[in-house]
Amino acid sequence: MDSRLRVFLIGIALVLSTQNLSFAEEDTAENASNPLAAVNNTDIRIKTFDLGEADRNEIYLDGAVMLNPKVKLKYEAHYWDTDISGRDEQDWESASAKLLYFPKEGKLKSSLPYRLTVGLEWIVDLGDQEKGIGTGSDQIAPLAGIAIAYKPGLMLIPLLQHFESYSGNNVSQTASRLIALQVLSNDKWFKTDLKIPYDWENNSWPASLELQYGKSFTPRLGVYIDLQRGIGADRLYDYAMGVGLRVNY
Repeated sequence: MDSRLRVFLIGIALVLSTQNLSFAEEDTAENASNPLAAVNNTDIRIKTFDLGEADRNEIYLDGAVMLNPKVKLKYEAHYWDTDISGRDEQDWESASAKLLYFPKEGKLKSSLPYRLTVGLEWIVDLGDQEKGIGTGSDQIAPLAGIAIAYKPGLMLIPLLQHFESYSGNNVSQTASRLIALQVLSNDKWFKTDLKIPYDWENNSWPASLELQYGKSFTPRLGVYIDLQRGIGADRLYDYAMGVGLRVNY
């Protein structure tokens, strides 16, 4: 096992060993834009990326199902349409399954509800690099995070995840992520999602910021828009925008 991956897994174990609180959830329903929410949903998303000298259009499924109160399965499947190769090409890019476990829930300092989460993601590359689609690698990605109800309606979610390839091209990336999710009046929400990964293979920081604004029309149905911006000299794209349809069940 790669030494960086071993250190990451040991860090997760140490975090778990220091937590011994219990959890009491807020009465309000959880929002599926929080990746650590205990919810069942399926999102259908369409997004377009400006890559500088090329473009990429993406259609993907992004959903989750609670297997039991402490275990959640998230899944994604991505289909690309891109001209990065100089030709307009379409193909499936990747599929992933992410198993999340909620070992501890409680209140920090007796006032801030929280949920601790650990998990493992399995990513299968389905693309064709001659078409400019996919990474050419299958990966596993352990993760740890915590969702904290900082104040009514505001959720803060810091996450840490390490991606390591086990077949195909070499990939080794450690990504920190900070999400702030604010539930607004009239069943609306606003989310900021800052991602700062470090690419060990290329010694680069392909960071990005996503802004999301959405509205639930019924408890089962909602829509949202996304705006994304690549940050810094190592960014993978200039900007992106998209829309999503959410079905809760």
